[in-house]
Amino acid sequence: MTTQNTNRTAAIVGAGLAGVAAALGLQRAGFAVTIYSDRDQRGLRDDIPATGTALIFGEAQAAEAALGLDTYVDRAPNHTGLSVRIAGPGPEHPELIGFDGHFDGFVGLAVDTRLKVDERLTTFLERGGDFVVEAVTPERLDTLAADNDLVLVATGRGGLSDLFPIDTDRTVYDEPQRRLLTVTVTGLGYGEDVFAHRSGSGGKHSGFSIFADQGEAWWGPYLHKDAGPSWAFLGWARPGSDWEKRFAEADSAESAHRVVTELYRDYIDWDLPEVLATRVIGQDPHSWLKGAVRPVVRKGVGLTVGGHAVAALGDTAVAYDPIAGQGAQSGIIQAQRLVDAAAAHDGPFDAAWIEQQYADFLAARSDAAAKVTRLFLKDPELAEITDRFFAAAAVDQGVASALVSTLHQPQPLVGIGDLAAADGLIGAITGGDAEELLGRFEPAGRFQRSNYAAVAPAR
Repeated sequence: MTTQNTNRTAAIVGAGLAGVAAALGLQRAGFAVTIYSDRDQRGLRDDIPATGTALIFGEAQAAEAALGLDTYVDRAPNHTGLSVRIAGPGPEHPELIGFDGHFDGFVGLAVDTRLKVDERLTTFLERGGDFVVEAVTPERLDTLAADNDLVLVATGRGGLSDLFPIDTDRTVYDEPQRRLLTVTVTGLGYGEDVFAHRSGSGGKHSGFSIFADQGEAWWGPYLHKDAGPSWAFLGWARPGSDWEKRFAEADSAESAHRVVTELYRDYIDWDLPEVLATRVIGQDPHSWLKGAVRPVVRKGVGLTVGGHAVAALGDTAVAYDPIAGQGAQSGIIQAQRLVDAAAAHDGPFDAAWIEQQYADFLAARSDAAAKVTRLFLKDPELAEITDRFFAAAAVDQGVASALVSTLHQPQPLVGIGDLAAADGLIGAITGGDAEELLGRFEPAGRFQRSNYAAVAPAR
C-alpha cells in the first residue's frame, strides 16, 4: 500500500490496538486522521492494565506488516509452539491427555498492548496525526461523522457500543463463559531447562493446562513495557468453580501472583517449580487484571442520531473470550482489511460500503475465530469434537501441530460441525483413518513433573 495525496479525512474513536493500527494505516494511505481517546498518551501507557496478553500469530503479524507496523518479532520472545495438558473432573483430576504442538512457519508474540499503543501513537503524531483527549458521546460522534469521510468506532465506552446492534445469529452466549485473571511476572528465562518436562523446546513453548471442572491456565513468554522480556499468566475459571472463588480474591499484582502460585501448588504441580521462580513486576502496579468477557458479535455499521453511518472496529465489533487468542488478532486483521479497502475506494464510505467490508471480514476471519474459541471453551455443542481433536493430538504429532496452528489460521475449523467432519479433517492431516488413529489413544496416567531449579541471581 502506498501513500496517496487525498483530501479525505477519518476519525477514530478509541486508542487501543485496532484503533491506532487503523489510524496509522489510513494515515499512510493519505487520509488526514484524528484519534479520539478518553485518556492521554501517558495515561494509556502507565495508568491502566494491559488488555490481556494480546498474543499475535503469523496471519495477524502479516496484517501488521501490511500496515507498515513493527511486528516486534525481533524484540519480543518468540513462541514456537504450545504444550497442552488436560485433566479430568472430580477430586482426583485424572491426568488424561498431553501433547506438544509446534508452530509451522510462524511464531507467536505476546507484547504489552500499552507498549504497542504508546510507540505507535508516537509514530502517528510524528507523521502529523491529531490526537484529541476527549470522551466521545453519541451526540459528539454524530458531529464527527458529519465532519469526516470515514469514522471508525474502536471503543464501546460512553454508550457507543449501543449504536451497533447485537447479531443474534452469530452471538451464542448470553453471559461470560469464564472469569479471567492475568498477571505478568519476571524471574524466568526461555532456555531448554524451563518447562523441559513439557517440551524439548523448553521456554520457547507456552504451556496450557485444562481442568474439565475448573477451567484453564496458560503461561507464555511476554514483552512487558517496563520489565522487557518476561512471562504472563492468563487463567479462565468456570462459573461456580473453586478457581472462580480464588480469582475473585485478587486485588493487586502481589495478591494475583499469590493466587496463581497457590493454584499451581494445589492443582498444577507439574509446573510448580517454574511458577515459584517468578516475581511480581514491582514498578508496574497495573501488571494484573481480572474480569470477564461475554463473547458478542455486533452489526458492523451503526447510525448516529443524525443518520450518519459509522463502522465498528475491534472489540466493539466482535468480543471474543480470550481463550484462543483471537481478540487482538481479529482487530488487527479487520483494521488492515478496512484500510486496504478504504485506500482503493473512490466513493462515499456509506452504510452499504461499511456493511460489505464487515461481511467480508466475518467470512474471511471472524466466523472462524469464533469457532476455534468455542472449541477451546469446550462449548457443549462442540464438546465431542473438541475431545476428538485433543485425543488425536495426543497420538499424532501432525494433528497436535495442526490443532495449535488453528490459533493462527482458524479457517479449517469453520465447517467442522459433527464427528464425521472432525474425522475427515484428522484424516486429511494424517493421511490415514481417524478411527484407527484414535484407537491407539491411551490416557496419560501421570504427567511428567518439573525438575527445574531456579538459578539464584548474581550478587
